[in-house]
Amino acid sequence: MPPFAPITADALADLVAERALALPGPAVVAVDGADTADPVGFARTVAARLPALGRPSGVVALHDYIRPASLRLEFGRDETTYRTAWFDYPGLNREVLQALREQHRWLPALWDESTDRSARATTLPATPDTVLFVAGPMLLGRGLDFDLTIELRLSEGALRRTTTDPFTIDALLRHRRDTPEQPDVLVNWDHRDRPAIRSE
Repeated sequence: MPPFAPITADALADLVAERALALPGPAVVAVDGADTADPVGFARTVAARLPALGRPSGVVALHDYIRPASLRLEFGRDETTYRTAWFDYPGLNREVLQALREQHRWLPALWDESTDRSARATTLPATPDTVLFVAGPMLLGRGLDFDLTIELRLSEGALRRTTTDPFTIDALLRHRRDTPEQPDVLVNWDHRDRPAIRSE
């Protein structure tokens, strides 16, 4: 297995943008990471680079595909429910990945976490060369057909220092251990000002 190589945060965003630009369209890029790693923020940084380089882009936050509170909290807040009941991965597959590729459209949000109601989002049109970034926790190992996968990985120590919802930590660590799928680009993200990468 190749070692990690140091890289600046800007160079990392440029690298991911270059990898995304090289994908035949339409394409979907996963940015997998715990909430405390801010995968959505990183995805938006990369996506913002693409239009000037000739590719339209968009970002979908996994938390906009969260399940209703009545379902995700039915058995409380614990490791198992966070892994299995919190996020609507099938809905994400249907309304983003499949819709983009088969119908050239995508739905940016399905459920509003703050109001616990339908997001009532409008379906957006896509062009044949659109690149969408899907960002959030535990995206790998869900059978989702991404064209490129990036993981912003935090060590257990970093997770325990920075996570505001402690019940999610063991779920994230177990999912990592139990998921054989490896990202195309693995980022050591403990220190965002000096990340390191391992790329296939």
